[in-house]
Amino acid sequence: MPSPRGRERGPRRWPGVAAVLLALALAFVLLARFVQLPGLGNLFGTETNDRSGPAVLKSIQDMNRHEGALGSYQVVVDLEKDARFLPDAIRGTRTLYVAYGSVSSYVDLSGLRSDAVTVDEERTTATLRLPHARLGDPALDPDRSYTVSKQRGLLDRLGDLFSDNPAGETAVHRLAAQHIGEAARESDLTSRAERNTTAMLQGLLGALGFDKVTVTYT
Repeated sequence: MPSPRGRERGPRRWPGVAAVLLALALAFVLLARFVQLPGLGNLFGTETNDRSGPAVLKSIQDMNRHEGALGSYQVVVDLEKDARFLPDAIRGTRTLYVAYGSVSSYVDLSGLRSDAVTVDEERTTATLRLPHARLGDPALDPDRSYTVSKQRGLLDRLGDLFSDNPAGETAVHRLAAQHIGEAARESDLTSRAERNTTAMLQGLLGALGFDKVTVTYT
């Protein structure tokens, strides 16, 4: 007849077996998530389905301005985030991103005063006083921009499993737009916009019979 002590050992094995099975299952999921297993393909891969609803028009704004120039830019962003006292293999990310974007330069015509346009009595000479050209916000081109590489530490990879925005690149996009905006400010985009606006107004008013059209920017 088995002793009471022997009978007590049987049921105690089940928690240990369950823990081992759970650990093996977790290891298998992590291995399949980060390592391509031969013969299994992308077992735990994701599938993208567009279930978005239709776009809803919120507002319409009249654009009382003349787009005088448009600059196209390319920038390579190398963004690295490190953790203190931890190696990059454990915690840290580095993203290499090639961004394409554009910046427009325009002359705002919405705030012109009544004395901004002066015409002589013969209606052959016109003088226009306009504000200086401005730069629009940088606009990234998602169809041409792409990520070259993205390195992540082990903790960052594990965090992506429970993140609503895994491997998010918002910071990279923001930095790319910042660099493109800086490049636009250092260029002659506003000067070119003013020259093109002047040429457009001179051609338009010349077709209306004005012999001399002077455009100044203040």
